[in-house]
Formats: sequence, structure tokens, C-alpha cells
Amino acid sequence: MDQILVYSDSLTWGIIPNSRERLSFGKRWPGIFENALIEAGNNVRVIENCLNGRRTTWSDPFKTGRDGSQGLAQVIEMHSPLKLVILMLGSNDFQCTHDNNAWLSAQGTAKLIQIIQQAPIEPGMPVPEIMVIAPPPIIEPKGVIAKKFEGSETRCVGLATELENVAKQYSLHYFNAGSVTKASAVDGIHLDENQHKILGEAIAYAVSESTAF
Repeated sequence: MDQILVYSDSLTWGIIPNSRERLSFGKRWPGIFENALIEAGNNVRVIENCLNGRRTTWSDPFKTGRDGSQGLAQVIEMHSPLKLVILMLGSNDFQCTHDNNAWLSAQGTAKLIQIIQQAPIEPGMPVPEIMVIAPPPIIEPKGVIAKKFEGSETRCVGLATELENVAKQYSLHYFNAGSVTKASAVDGIHLDENQHKILGEAIAYAVSESTAF
């Protein structure tokens, strides 16, 4: 069985926009992704490690454990052997507590890539392939998260391009989620249920085309 680790934030955790509720596994994109691969004849298991508010490499001044680089090597070690690690982070790098631009956020993802490639896995286990996914661009934040993400729609401009550059630099797989779906119109950040379905199916196709299952 091939194992795939998805390392992400609330967009993948499946938070329902403008609420604190969560979509079930079968309705959020990792579940749809897993089911699509299995239906295509692949013996695969998708492991989710998704934390609301997770940044690439920055801390949250109000909540602990949101620096995505902290403990990542141990997560890789914990779940090895892994066929593939999917990184979809960046949106929280643009919260109002950070004055980041797209290039800086992409450098955060580059640090995560280095950690994955250097993780202390057991001898003989493979270093996993990596796919970098650019989240859909933030649109005007609305509702309960509006103040937290004030101005983020401007700071995030160009993230997909910068992440693609990082993926090319490290010769990794890349997918732009914004090419198939927008952020939810409800809150401007997250994904609606139908958007999870679109994204999960698109990622399954992209992974099938780019990796040897």
C-alpha cells in the first residue's frame, strides 16, 4: 500500500466557511482524492495532518503550535514509508499579524521541503516525493475571520507563481488549486463543499499523471 501524507491547514481540514464546523472525510478534498485514486485501481491510503491556522514557518502570537516547520521531521518519520507528501500551505502566512508577501511565504514552503527531504527516516525507507499545491488566492475576507485576514487579499498576490518557482527549483510536482477553483465567496479564504469535490478530483488526476502509482 502506498501512503500519501497531506500537510496543510484549515482549507484541507475542511472547516465550513464562517463556522467552526468540519466537513466529513468523504466530503473534504483528501477523502475525495483518496477515493478517486482507489477507484482508479490504486492501493493507497491518505493521511491527513492539517491544523487550523498553520503557517509555513511563522508562529501565531495567540495560539501555540502553528509554525508548520516545528515537528515536521518527526511527522515524516512517524508515517514513513511515504510515497508522497502534499504541501498546501501559505494562506495563514498573510494574516494581519504578519507583513509577508508572496515571495516570503514561498520561502517558508522551501524550508518545509528541506525538512522533508532531510527527515530522519529509517534506513532503507524512501525519501518521499513532494507535491506543492498553491491554495486558491484569497479574495476579500468576510464574516468572522475578516479582521484576522484584513488586507490578505493584497499581500497574497503572486503566491501561485512563487510556489511554482520553488517547486521548479527543487524539481518537485506542482499544482495550482486556483486553476480549478476559487476561494469560498462566503468568507474569502476557505472552500465550500462543492469546491472540495472539484479540488480532490483534480488533485487525484494531477497525482496520477505525475507520480508512478
